Amino acid sequence: MSLIEGSAAFSVLTETDVYNGKDTGMYKLTLTLDDVATRALEEAGVIVKEYEGMGQRAFKSKFPVSVVDVAGEPVKGEVPRGSKVRVQYAYGPPNGEYGVPVYLNKVRVLEFAEDAAEDDDGF
Repeated sequence: MSLIEGSAAFSVLTETDVYNGKDTGMYKLTLTLDDVATRALEEAGVIVKEYEGMGQRAFKSKFPVSVVDVAGEPVKGEVPRGSKVRVQYAYGPPNGEYGVPVYLNKVRVLEFAEDAAEDDDGF
């Protein structure tokens, strides 16, 4: 298993992701990565997209994923956007033009970001 740290961009870990109205059957965590993490994935053959000058990659699983905090306690709900996380993942076999897939195994939230949904004004 491999480990990588990044910032949570999109979290769909409490239920499977829905894309264009269809359930994908996958749990997903998209990370924003620093240059070192981006290079490490790219050197392994993983395709990393760029968003606002930073690398970004989705890690997926067909199975529910363990999400814990620093103390090892289970996290309830989605990981808030901007939270610093460490992800345990596995590489899949190379897939031609799609590169090497990365499969999500576990998530540890190292630092929680404030959830924008919990603003005082209710919006």
